Amino acid sequence: MLPRTSSAIPVAPRIAGFSYAIRNIVAEARKIEAAGRKVRYLNIGDPIIFGFRTPPHMIAAVERAMRDGDNGYAPSVGILKAREAVTAECIQRGMPMTPDRVVITSGTSEGIELALTALAGPGDEVLIPVPTYPLYTAVLAKIGAKAVFYRTDEKRGWQPDVEHVRSLITRSTRALVVIDPNNPTGATYSIEARTALVDLAERHNFPLLADEVYADLAFDGPVPAIAALNEDAPVITFSSLSKAYLAPGWRSGWLAVGKTDRLDDVLGGIKKLADGRLCSTGPMEHALAEALTGDRSHQHTFRLALRERADVTWELLNAIDGMTCARPTAAFYAMPRVDLPPGKTDEDYVLALLRATGVLCVYGSGFATAPGDGYFRVVFLASPAELREIYQLIAEFTREFLAGNA
Repeated sequence: MLPRTSSAIPVAPRIAGFSYAIRNIVAEARKIEAAGRKVRYLNIGDPIIFGFRTPPHMIAAVERAMRDGDNGYAPSVGILKAREAVTAECIQRGMPMTPDRVVITSGTSEGIELALTALAGPGDEVLIPVPTYPLYTAVLAKIGAKAVFYRTDEKRGWQPDVEHVRSLITRSTRALVVIDPNNPTGATYSIEARTALVDLAERHNFPLLADEVYADLAFDGPVPAIAALNEDAPVITFSSLSKAYLAPGWRSGWLAVGKTDRLDDVLGGIKKLADGRLCSTGPMEHALAEALTGDRSHQHTFRLALRERADVTWELLNAIDGMTCARPTAAFYAMPRVDLPPGKTDEDYVLALLRATGVLCVYGSGFATAPGDGYFRVVFLASPAELREIYQLIAEFTREFLAGNA
C-alpha cells in the first residue's frame, strides 16, 4: 500500500471567484441557532417559507403528469405544450415569439447560465447592474468572463445610469444584463431607461439579457416585456414559476430568444448546451403550461400583500436614525443603507446584527456594492406584524452600533 500523503487535493482556480452571499451567510446563522437563539431569515426570497402557497391547479397538473407516467426524460428544450405556453405569454407581453425559440430550464438560474456560457468566455465582458443579483457574477467567474458594472441610482429609485452604461461599452462587450423589476433593490425601471437600454443593445449589436422574473409582481400591475419596445432588437428574456407563481422549489423556468436572425447562432449554442444537461424537471413542465394559461387570481392577492409589506418596510427603515431606504415598487426586496462608522463594512454590520438580534440579512457587497457604502438587502415576505418587530430590533441595534456599543 502506498503511503498516504498529507497535501490537500486542489480545486480549479476559478472557484476562488465563485461566491453567492445569499447562501454563504447562512453558515453563520446556523451557529446562532445552534446556540439556542431564534433566527429571523430575511436573506432568501422564498415565499413558501413565509406561508404563501402554490396554487392548487398547478399542484394538480404535476400530480396528474406523474400519475400519467410523465416521469422520464423530457426533450432537452422542453415539452411542446410548455414552450407553446411560454410563446403565448411572450406575445401577450408584447414580445414576438415562436415555440422553436423557447427553451425550458431548471429555473431562471439555469437559463442565465446557459445564455452567458453560450455568449461569453475568457476576455469577454458583460455589462451588469450594481447592485446585482450575485448569480451573474458567479457564472461569469466560472466561465472566465469579466463582469463590468454599471451604476444604478438610489436617489432616483435605483434607476440605471444609461450614460454610464454607454461609457462602458467596448469591442469586448458581449451582452447587457437588465434586471427589471429588480432584485436586489425592488425597483422598476422607467420607460425612458428601458427604451435607452434596448437602443444601446440594438445600436451596438449585442444581446440584452432581460431578467423578468418579477414582471408580474410590480405593485401597479404586470410589467410589459422590454423586448416590446423594439421587436427587432436582440433580446433574450428569462422568467420562471418560482416567484409570481409561488413554486421556487420546482425549478421550472424558461428563456426565450428574440426573433431577429442575429440571435440564431446564440440560440443554437444554447440548445447545444441544453442537450448536454438532458432536460429540466419533466413533470413540472406540465404545471408551467397550466400556470401560464390558467387562473392567476393569486397574483392580485400576492401583489396587495407585498405592497403592504413594502410600505411598512419603507416607513420603518427610513425612521431609523442613520439609515435610508428607497421605496420598493416591485417584488419583495429592499436595499437600505446605514451610515457606517469609519473602518466598518457592510458585512461587519450584518454579522453584528445577526449575532445581537438573530435577524439575518445579506450585506450589500454580496451584490457588488462597495463594502464601505453600508448597503444590505432585506427580504420583506414576513407578515407586517413580524416585520414591525424585526425593524424595531434593527432600529435598537443600529442605534447601539452607530454609537460604537455593538
